[in-house]
Amino acid sequence: MPDTLLDPAAADHDAAREIARLAAIMRALRDPDHGCPWDIEQDFASIAPYTIEEAYEVADAIAREDWPELQGELGDLLLQAVYHAQMADEAGHFDLAAVARGISDKMIARHPHVFGDESRDRTADEQTHAWEAIKAAERAGKEETRVLDGVALGLPALMRAVKLQKRAARVGFDWPQTAQVLDKLVEEAHELVEARDSLTHDEVEAEMGDLLFVMANLARHMGVDPEVALRRSNDKFTRRFNVIEDRLAAQGRHPKDSTLDEMDAIWNEVRAADRAKKLTE
Repeated sequence: MPDTLLDPAAADHDAAREIARLAAIMRALRDPDHGCPWDIEQDFASIAPYTIEEAYEVADAIAREDWPELQGELGDLLLQAVYHAQMADEAGHFDLAAVARGISDKMIARHPHVFGDESRDRTADEQTHAWEAIKAAERAGKEETRVLDGVALGLPALMRAVKLQKRAARVGFDWPQTAQVLDKLVEEAHELVEARDSLTHDEVEAEMGDLLFVMANLARHMGVDPEVALRRSNDKFTRRFNVIEDRLAAQGRHPKDSTLDEMDAIWNEVRAADRAKKLTE
């Protein structure tokens, strides 16, 4: 591995120059005397939703394999990092250089098999365990001593559920068999159905949360990312419903002017076509 990767002065000059330009643009936008009024008004909390949105737009471009779009979305996401770093710099917390230095140092520390003396002769699974051990040591250094410490509150709920469950599983708090998760899923579903007419809305919400949490656990046991699975189902629903709209539009009608039976019949046709296509592939 070239030693230049460990030297901050050896950074790619084009990338360094363009990031420095972006940082300068952000400083100008936030200038209290000459900057943009909207940008000046923003704070960490008001910008955070945009940061999350941009991350999802990056994921969307990747899912669509739209590489020109991905370039733009990555730029938007990079702007979010620069934006937060600029606000932190103004508040005296840290600056963009500290952010870049911190992640560079972290990547080097977490890859001793690349940047250090450890052997690269590991399976992907063994490397994952080594990575988790390094992260656990880092959390201990931050005095995050509880098993679930450090699982970000701002994650999407399904993703956070899986991360919490993985942490608990590391210390043995997990069902050993998928069948046990399925039993729990059935139990939670029955509880929700039986109590739906007698519980308050808040209690129903709590029961629904329990059911979704077990669903996330089932996905984890089956090696499925529930976020990815649900995203695929969302896409499938959108595509099939668009066909319903198109079929009705060809008849000069709108979904709101049709019956559920009519729309369901078209839906079933599309579903049958999807299944037939899978059999021929």
